[in-house]
Amino acid sequence: MTLLKFSLGFLFLFAIACNSTKETPSDNNEMISIEKQNEQKMMDAGFKKGMIVFSEKEGDCPYTIKLEEGDTYYDPINLEESYKKDGEKVWFQFNPLRRMNRCVKANPVFVSEIQKRAE
Repeated sequence: MTLLKFSLGFLFLFAIACNSTKETPSDNNEMISIEKQNEQKMMDAGFKKGMIVFSEKEGDCPYTIKLEEGDTYYDPINLEESYKKDGEKVWFQFNPLRRMNRCVKANPVFVSEIQKRAE
């Protein structure tokens, strides 16, 4: 009798364990959906997707922000030290500046808000 109860209990736990793995893809889809929603909220709020790029070339800006779509670079005049990491993915808002460029490839901007991206 105890063997029968033990066997039924084991079978029940095994069935539950197998069922939990079937729910994983929907969890992944939900996570992707949440990420897309967050991305859309950031874009609606006026943020741009960018990546910090470091350069040691002569005549080049040391740190620029490259837009994810396209080949546009911005020269942030007020980039905080915590964001000065090559390859760092960020969300940022900026105001263009009417001043002389410090380097050829990037236009000067004032970064009004910046956040690290979780990607």
